[in-house]
Formats: sequence, structure tokens, C-alpha cells
Amino acid sequence: MASSASSSSARTRAPMQHIDRKELYTSLEARIRYLHSFLDFGTDDVEALSSGAKYIQALIPAVVNIVYKKLLQYDITARAFQTRSTAFEGSMDEVPDEESPQILHRKLFLRAYLKKLCSDPTQMEFWEYLDKVGMMHTGLGRTHPLHIEYIHIGVTLGVIQDILNEAILSHPRLPMPRKIAFVKALGKVIWIQNDLFTRWYVHDGEEFTDGMDFGVVEKEGFLHGKKVLDETSEASSSSAAAAATGSSACPFSSVVESKDWAAAAAASASDSTCPFSGASKTMEGLSIKDKKPVSAAKNNDDARSDITEKASRQEKTI
Repeated sequence: MASSASSSSARTRAPMQHIDRKELYTSLEARIRYLHSFLDFGTDDVEALSSGAKYIQALIPAVVNIVYKKLLQYDITARAFQTRSTAFEGSMDEVPDEESPQILHRKLFLRAYLKKLCSDPTQMEFWEYLDKVGMMHTGLGRTHPLHIEYIHIGVTLGVIQDILNEAILSHPRLPMPRKIAFVKALGKVIWIQNDLFTRWYVHDGEEFTDGMDFGVVEKEGFLHGKKVLDETSEASSSSAAAAATGSSACPFSSVVESKDWAAAAAASASDSTCPFSGASKTMEGLSIKDKKPVSAAKNNDDARSDITEKASRQEKTI
């Protein structure tokens, strides 16, 4: 009897996949296949990203402004725009601000990068560029090396994911299943990007990569000699975005799916409210919302209470 039960269990058990450890560190394509498989990144995620790309593109100006305001709040991240290294600890002659030429220049590339995230993830070029972004922050692949320590990379990705998740989950017209699919798919892409950063920082697999050629130095925005980021078009569109943020317009008012949504957008604009009020508010003032960090155990109850209250307010607004 026991033998029969054991036999039945063996028949239903899924076969264990073999992963070649060396390939994970020497073949980007093999690494991406493994990440896709482990995260169950598939056709449903591609479809969710494709249908939701217009929402992300509408939010890009807000994300860029929030990210750079956050980076300029701390001397350790701000110094990277002067010294090209977060490890530099000397004094700086000039502290950059949001209107500094180098910040305006960096904003253009972040806008172009976020737009690239809305392109086709079924193409290997998509993942190759994300990998190159990781490499370029460790002093490789650039004429003028840039050295950003990983701690700052990780939290910046966290800020970007937080903004995007809030905007998607706050949408009053998207059905919940679609919101869930979009947030899941976007989260997988961001975590794969996180891995494609960390692979250039950690020492795992060094026994396989010693002496490997990591490619020629290319201009920023290029991959294999081909221009894949168009920061010039972002420069022309940034003026329009600035005009929109100067008014009380919703950053998503241009995203029209149906007559009902168009009517809802017009109504909300006339009331000076936006279904993405959090994102709209940060765009108008170009500032991060005031969020007090919650201390560990003793404030857990207060944190849960705040979340419940916020959810209640959102339901009333919708």
C-alpha cells in the first residue's frame, strides 16, 4: 500500500529542471531564460505590459521629477553628478540642483530609459540594454566612467516601483484583474533589471568570468553600435510635460480608452481632482509626498491603521 502511494507521488511530481551554473554567468541569454522561468514571466505578462504601456508613458514625467528630487536630497547621491562616484567623500565646489545642466541632461536619459521599458520584452535586445545599464554604473562601457554603489541603485528602483504601483492601483476605471496583471508584470521586469544590476556588483561566478571581454566602449544610449534611446525626442516632449504639470491637469488625462473614460477625465479635470492625485500632486510641486518612516515593531499597529484609512479615502474618492 505504501509502495503504491509512493509510486503515485513519483508520477505526479514535476521533473526537476537542470540549470547550468556556468551559463548563468557567461551567457546573458541563458540567465534571462532562467529568470523568466523562475518568475513565470510569460505571454500574459507581455500582454499586460503591452496594453499598459500608455499608462507608464503618461506617468514618466512625474517619475523622473520625483526620482531626481529624491537623489538630490542626499549628499551621497548628489555627489555622483559632480564626481561620477558615490564613494567620493571630499568637498564639492558646486552642489547641483534640479535646474543644473547635468541634472537636466540626466533627466532626458531617465525619461528615454523608462520609455524603453515600455517597448517589446520579447526581443533579446530589450534585456541586453537593461544589462548594459547595469554594467555602465560600475565604471565599465563608458568613455567617462561612472561608479554608483549598489545600495543607491536598489533604493532608486524601489522608488520607481512604488510610484508606478500606486498609480496603477489607484486607477478608477481599470478592472482589478487587469491592475493585478499589470503590477505583477511590471514588478517582474523591475526585478530582472535589479538582477542585471547586481550581476555587475557581486562576485558570484567570478571563476567563470575572469578574463572575459565585456565589449567595446559605446556612447550612452547605444547598443552594438545602434542607437536604442532617443533622448532628443524626450527633450522636445519635456516642454509639453512641464506645461502640463504647471497646470492642475491630470498626468493621465491624455490616456483615453473609451468615451466613458474621456468623460470621467474631463469631469475630474473640471473638479481639479485627479484619479492619480498622488502622482499629480508630486508633479505640480515637484516634491516627494511627506511619508514618515515607520519604526519597526512598536509602530506596526499605527502603520496598519494608516493604510486602512488611506484605502477608505481612496474608495470615497472613486
